[in-house]
Amino acid sequence: MIQAVSAGAIIYRDKPTKREYLLLKSRAGDWEFPKGGVEGEEELQQTAIREVREESGLSNFKLLDGFREEYDYFFQASGSTIHKTVHLFVAKSFDSKADLSDEHSDLQWRDYTQAINTINHDGPREILEHANQFLIDSGY
Repeated sequence: MIQAVSAGAIIYRDKPTKREYLLLKSRAGDWEFPKGGVEGEEELQQTAIREVREESGLSNFKLLDGFREEYDYFFQASGSTIHKTVHLFVAKSFDSKADLSDEHSDLQWRDYTQAINTINHDGPREILEHANQFLIDSGY
C-alpha cells in the first residue's frame, strides 16, 4: 500500500452579515477544500499555503494558529491502493473573490449551513464543524 500526505485549508471570509467558506468542486464531483500533495521537504503549512494559491487564486489570506486536523481515506490508482492522509488548517481570506483553477469544475462561497450540506464526505464535513466551532470559541 502506498502512503500519501496532503495539506490544505478551510478558507473563510467574513461578509457584513455572514461568514462564508470556500468550496471547490473536483472533476469527480466532490465538493472539497483547497488541498494537495506535499512536495519535497515542504512543511504541512507550506503545502497548504501553496495549494490555496494554486487552486483558488487567493493571495491575501492568513493561516490561523491553533487549528490543524486530519482525515484519511483509501482509493485505487494505477492498480495500487493508496492511503491518503489530509491535514487541514483554517485560513481567513482578505480577498473578495477566488479564481477557478483547471483542477476543479466549480467554486462557491457558502455559509456554514450550506457548506455542511454541500460537502460530500464525512471527514472534511466533520473538520468543518470543528473549524467553525474553533472560530467561534477563539473569537474570530
